[in-house]
Amino acid sequence: MRKELTFTSGGASSSSSYNSNQSLSIKAQQQHLPIYSCRLRFIQEARRLDTLLLMGETGSGKTTQIPQFLLSLGMKGMIAVTQPRRVAAITVAKRVAQEMQCKLGERVGFTVRFEDCTSPATKIKFVTDGTLLREAISDRLLKNYSAIILDEAHERTINTDVLFVLVKEAQRQRSFKNMAPLKIVVMSATMDIDHFSKYFGVKGMYVEGKTYPVKVMHAKERQTDYHNACLVTLFQIHMDAPANHDVLIFLTGQEEIDAMAQQIRSIAKNADRAAPNIRVFPLYSQLPQNKQLECFMAMPQNSRKVILATNIAETSITIPGIRYVIDSGFVKRRVYDANSGMDSLKVVRISQAQSWQRCGRAGRDSEGICYRTYTCAEMETFDEMPKPEILRSNIYSTVLQLMSLGVSCKTFDFLDKPSSESVDMAYKQLQLLGAIKSVNFPEMTETGRQMAKFPLDPKFSKLLITSQEFGCLEEMLSLVAVMSGENIFIVPTERREQASLAHGKFESKYGDHLTLLNVYLAFQKTEKIKLWCHDNFLNTRNLLYARDVRNQLKDICEKIGLKLESCGTNLDLVRKCLLSGLFNNIAELQRDTFYLTISSRQRAKIHPSSVLSGKSRPNLVIFTEIVATDRNFLKTVTVIDPEWIEEVVPNYPHLSRLRQNF
Repeated sequence: MRKELTFTSGGASSSSSYNSNQSLSIKAQQQHLPIYSCRLRFIQEARRLDTLLLMGETGSGKTTQIPQFLLSLGMKGMIAVTQPRRVAAITVAKRVAQEMQCKLGERVGFTVRFEDCTSPATKIKFVTDGTLLREAISDRLLKNYSAIILDEAHERTINTDVLFVLVKEAQRQRSFKNMAPLKIVVMSATMDIDHFSKYFGVKGMYVEGKTYPVKVMHAKERQTDYHNACLVTLFQIHMDAPANHDVLIFLTGQEEIDAMAQQIRSIAKNADRAAPNIRVFPLYSQLPQNKQLECFMAMPQNSRKVILATNIAETSITIPGIRYVIDSGFVKRRVYDANSGMDSLKVVRISQAQSWQRCGRAGRDSEGICYRTYTCAEMETFDEMPKPEILRSNIYSTVLQLMSLGVSCKTFDFLDKPSSESVDMAYKQLQLLGAIKSVNFPEMTETGRQMAKFPLDPKFSKLLITSQEFGCLEEMLSLVAVMSGENIFIVPTERREQASLAHGKFESKYGDHLTLLNVYLAFQKTEKIKLWCHDNFLNTRNLLYARDVRNQLKDICEKIGLKLESCGTNLDLVRKCLLSGLFNNIAELQRDTFYLTISSRQRAKIHPSSVLSGKSRPNLVIFTEIVATDRNFLKTVTVIDPEWIEEVVPNYPHLSRLRQNF
């Protein structure tokens, strides 16, 4: 291992200190939270005002206590609490149900995409922002709700930004129609309070203090390898810290996390036997939900829990036992280039707001320390706030949703308006998909209205609709359902070869999409699901989830009159159908063995996880997404025939260029 890292103190965060006492009753724990001392003031303000902005430090208790404070006002309708991520919605709902001494799904529940754990008795409902957005589209007045709490407002997802407008308009319309008022509470630890105050027309409330103080330590010198810096820091902590003092490390993605997990386990095997046992838990969005929840379990004595997480762990979730946070200072972020029309995942620096969010994870149930693998001077160069997703993402899905409401994206009252280039590119993509008639006079087509009914990316919705022409709706339902969920393949580091052999049984020579379809078709036929998935290194929960998604998509298809047909063994029809939605994702092989994306002219390699990786290189492929790390990689790739392009997408703008090459 490298020599020790040296850190300089960044100062302790100011807050009251409490001794960690796990035997405290839930009521006592609630009363220790800084937000509890503001309870009467908040209730008084909530009675007086219909909109409140609440800013309080990470760990002050906002997410769990504010919904209960509002409930004490005797509201008739439900209270919705939005979260950017499903794991946060689920875990916080469980905690609040525990505090309210009720079964999850009764007075307290959650609803995330394709999963509903509520009942007619539910009064507090935790939801992902995307789920509430779907509800707001179908019910513009949000009549089922007395209050909407927009939590983690600083994250500024596209869905949250659209909800700001729809919720504010629902509040205005209900007041205009003399209906029951709609309370709105916008909350965050790090939001730009002045920006939000101006938008909502109200002043902000501040909650001072967090439950426990966190000491901040910065690296004294700039680190060239943040991955190694995190690893060295972990084992410096491990040598000195008492057992059961757990560590949370922020990394950028699944591959990085899996690689570090392997390194930690390998080093721990050869470590001093007197040191505590290390148990490593990954935490990222593609991880099955049951695996995500493992990191919340209590550890046996003389053990140390080490959690390797993406930014999924930045907000709203409390992982018991965390005393130390190691912050790499990086995040993997989806970035959209309006000029090329291409989405890509890139590793970039976090913002200062994210840095403080991460720091706060160490002070949830005890005093803690946050080790930053970057210097104070480096942090000063970080953006103050993360760039809103709507300013750095492809907004064509949002534009389609708004058009289904009869709203123009160009006149919509966004907190931060997307650029005209992004809006124009969205219209161009929707026109190519057949969702609108033209860019200059955007009016929804019948196809566009059908696409808007699916809770999917428009290109996936288009695949389902177009499958009618190819007689393969059954196959496309299965494929879209699998692609809409999390990774179905399990590749344990210690059994990689066995997993590869098992997965090889499903491989299609044409690529990943048909491989996914082969897995799902085999899954449908099996009776002993758990045993079959175990033997084939497949994720049981994610396949069951895909089955539920498929059933719900099938219901939507039937409601809009799509015929359920199968193409049988003629899977060329499935590949042709894929072109109808993924035509913007065509890549052509170059002489240097790289691929060049036709629409955006980006050089890329096929991702190592693809069944096509390391095999014969097809001349033309389509892909689902492009990922940028040290280079660009095409993920979920399928071989196509050049002549299909003119047949399936005759209006493809780059058709003439392809004709010259084939």
